Amino acid sequence: MQFDVSTVNKILNIDDAYKAPDTLLALMLDKTQRENIFKKFLNISTDLSFDWFHEYFEDEQAERKSKKQDFTPDSIATLLNKLTSNTTGYYYEPTAGTGGILITRWWQDCLNDPVGTKNNTNIPGISFFTYDPRKYWYQVEELSDRAVPFLIFNMALRGMNGVAIQCDSLSREAKNVYFIRNNTDNALAFSEVIKLPKTSEYEKELNINWKI
Repeated sequence: MQFDVSTVNKILNIDDAYKAPDTLLALMLDKTQRENIFKKFLNISTDLSFDWFHEYFEDEQAERKSKKQDFTPDSIATLLNKLTSNTTGYYYEPTAGTGGILITRWWQDCLNDPVGTKNNTNIPGISFFTYDPRKYWYQVEELSDRAVPFLIFNMALRGMNGVAIQCDSLSREAKNVYFIRNNTDNALAFSEVIKLPKTSEYEKELNINWKI
């Protein structure tokens, strides 16, 4: 495993894994530090097709007893995305965890660009020229304080556009919302991370109720 506990902790400059969520969230909200951390991770691996934190989070952060957290195997994530392969560029996922299934969908969108090519993929590699991050919107929800920072990292590193809502997907009670924005046509660009204010307008738009 490339991103084992010692490697991740070293990059984040922490001495214990329990500090990772708070440290990572603070880094994600600072543009300079966010991009520096991304580059440190990319120096180890540039394969963005899967969730680097799957085993790290499962071993060190998952709240199995209190919140029944577990992770979807990569093979199941691939199958689920194949079953829902047709897309108009909008993706929604409740209880997204750190983003394993989301990343699988994003990767398939990058490879096939169903919006830009209108599913006409007869020309191999055409999506390399047509894929535009601004044509895709990924809306994900997750309640866990431990998982959300990793979810934000995974979205912003990959230059997604969307929103990560920290909420109970059933009650719609929300703690925080993070706007993930890549306002360019560059699939290799990093996204901005913007913590949204707790206004009534966002409550209505996102169908949530703020937990103050």
